Amino acid sequence: MSWKLSAVATREVVEGALARQDEMQGWDDTTVLAGFEVDPDEPDCWRLDAYTATKPTEADREAVRALFSADPPPLIAEALPESDWVSESQRGVDPITAGRFRVRTPEHRPADDPAFVEFCIPAAQAFGTGQHATTAGCLAMLDVMARQGVSPRTVADIGTGTGLLAFAAMALWPHGRFTASDIDPVCDQAVVANAALNGIDLGDKRGELTMLVADGLADERLARRAPFDLLIANILAGPLIDLAPDFAEAVNPRGSIVLAGLLRTQDAAVRSAYRRVGFRLQKRILRGDWSVLWLRHRFVGQVR
Repeated sequence: MSWKLSAVATREVVEGALARQDEMQGWDDTTVLAGFEVDPDEPDCWRLDAYTATKPTEADREAVRALFSADPPPLIAEALPESDWVSESQRGVDPITAGRFRVRTPEHRPADDPAFVEFCIPAAQAFGTGQHATTAGCLAMLDVMARQGVSPRTVADIGTGTGLLAFAAMALWPHGRFTASDIDPVCDQAVVANAALNGIDLGDKRGELTMLVADGLADERLARRAPFDLLIANILAGPLIDLAPDFAEAVNPRGSIVLAGLLRTQDAAVRSAYRRVGFRLQKRILRGDWSVLWLRHRFVGQVR
């Protein structure tokens, strides 16, 4: 039986706790976090849920408390029924729109609106259903790039999760060559299932998506497919900074990088890391406390 530890706090505190997980040494990856608004009428009241496979120990409780910078809120433990808690946590969530994209779960009907490019992404054990501000921000950024005339021929989605951002890129630039990768083998299954659900062709040809289970860009298969005209990475600020030299080397001299998974407060550090490897900010989209960056080589386009 799985369990859940819950803490209620302000939005700023909960989002800060989620971001702090990346900075913690020795975090148990079997403990999965989710943060969300409790009541639409009280947008600053959020809840952090920490899901554990077994009854939480005192060490589990201390690890969750340590996510809060000061005065951690009370934790409430709850035993969960035998079910897929990820699906349960996302069941019935409203469809989201970002740019020309609409993302829904199977519980919702398709939109009767040809203006939208729609994807159906079930709740699954992978990040990137579109509900999080960073994923929605990436969708909006890709739409902006297409409207401004960007037309990549080779695209990589690193840390793809459900495959959603790769699917969006394929809808915008259907004649490209697309690669999606994630370190988590669960994502491989999720991408394959979601590709079938959304009519996405898997394979190595143009207009098809190649899915790889890989750790960063160290995988030989990713290296063979580089350099890319567009690299997308919706992960976390720490890994984005660490991977800056690898990402820069994997992108064509006139290419673009879209980065997400960072808070506004982490924006400057991430931009500084990519400035050192030759990239400058082309555009930034802010969604709540989260930032999405479009970077290009400093000799390409207008920097602002």
